[in-house]
Amino acid sequence: MAEEEENKEPAEEADAPASEEQPPAPAEEEKQEEALAPEEAALEPEVEAPAAEAAEALTPKERRRRERAEKSAAVPARPQRSAEERQAERNQQRGRKAAVRRGRRERERAKARERSTAAEPTPARERQPSVQKTRLGVVVSDRADKTITVRIDITRRHRQYKKIVRTSNTLHAHDERNDAHIGDTVVVRESRPLSRTKRWRLVEVVERAR
Repeated sequence: MAEEEENKEPAEEADAPASEEQPPAPAEEEKQEEALAPEEAALEPEVEAPAAEAAEALTPKERRRRERAEKSAAVPARPQRSAEERQAERNQQRGRKAAVRRGRRERERAKARERSTAAEPTPARERQPSVQKTRLGVVVSDRADKTITVRIDITRRHRQYKKIVRTSNTLHAHDERNDAHIGDTVVVRESRPLSRTKRWRLVEVVERAR
């Protein structure tokens, strides 16, 4: 009997390792996968973090350059053309634009003709004799022979600020008899050019200087 018990014990010991080496049940495998899933999910952000940091580290200029490169890569490249083909395309575009311009000009001319025919002809302007200007001023110089320099004082109201503004202008007048002198108040009238600077002629001396 003792020998039989001894023989059973090694057999049980031999059976134990065999039972341990058996593959786990499907339910146990699902439990293990569920236990590992949170750990893998926790590890995934750590792997993606460096890529996000690299994207944030890009400067705006570099980011725009990359976006342009992506867009240009998405657009199909145009086929290479020779210089003659490009020139022919330019000539074609110019021809189309010229045709558009010609049509627009023809329409404008037609409208102008319609307006001119619809409008009443303007009557001929009657020729009127020219009226010569006259100015009242003070003589400021009579050194030149037969020539006086007259200052014309102008007083007017400013059109926006309504303030009285005083200005003056000087002109040269022809004095045939050297009648006017400095300080005299004289009347001058517009005339034909008498010299390089003289366009006025003395009419009369209104008041003598005291």
